[in-house]
Amino acid sequence: MIAVVDYGAGNLRSVTNTLRAIGVGAFSVVWAPEGLFDAEKIILPGVGHFGHIMRELGARGLIEQLLERIRAGVPFLGICLGLHALFERSEEAPEVSGLGLFSGTVTRFPAGARVPHMGWNTLTVRRNSRLLAGLGEDPFLYFAHSYFVPLVAGTAAACHYGLPFTAAFEAFNVFGVQFHPEKSGELGLRVMRNFVEL
Repeated sequence: MIAVVDYGAGNLRSVTNTLRAIGVGAFSVVWAPEGLFDAEKIILPGVGHFGHIMRELGARGLIEQLLERIRAGVPFLGICLGLHALFERSEEAPEVSGLGLFSGTVTRFPAGARVPHMGWNTLTVRRNSRLLAGLGEDPFLYFAHSYFVPLVAGTAAACHYGLPFTAAFEAFNVFGVQFHPEKSGELGLRVMRNFVEL
């Protein structure tokens, strides 16, 4: 069973519609820790504010269980804000801690950049990636964000918008994408299918 985490905001319907579109029947939207107990994979969608997602995950008692399941090796996919949540903190809400699975700070695009970065952009794949398998060279996907993860050891693909940033992240059983696969047409479906078939 795939658990899609509901923290009271985000793009749940788009993600669940995408799962249906690729033929996944065994998924559940979860908003409490017990919903993660038997999850074989976990998806954390994200639209909104870093402070909100982390406060809601905490208020719902989900943080500890998310960390436990991820550390137990359950494949995890964070989409947009769900990717940001994997890191220690974000400039969007510097007083709020992230999950802290990876070191680093999520950063706002510099002054002068037109934000949000919204629309289609090209990925530069930096290394072999299970999540991006079959996308071809320079895949074109859909973004909508004002904050980004800098290039880090786990960066599997970068994108450039004034400066390079992490577009796809992959480390062991943890995956994250800054783009929105659920809004990226056939290539987005392929990304979701790759995760489901891990």
